[in-house]
Amino acid sequence: MANKKQTSKKVATTASRLLRDGRTSKATKSVAGSALSQTKTSKKK
Repeated sequence: MANKKQTSKKVATTASRLLRDGRTSKATKSVAGSALSQTKTSKKK
């Protein structure tokens, strides 16, 4: 059974900001990256 849960836009925005911040720890970046990987992406052709 596939995981149908997706990260909200607010959480994705926060995760993106954390990944760009040079002061963020490796553990935090790992969690932020995981959250972003679960974000719905729009594929434009």
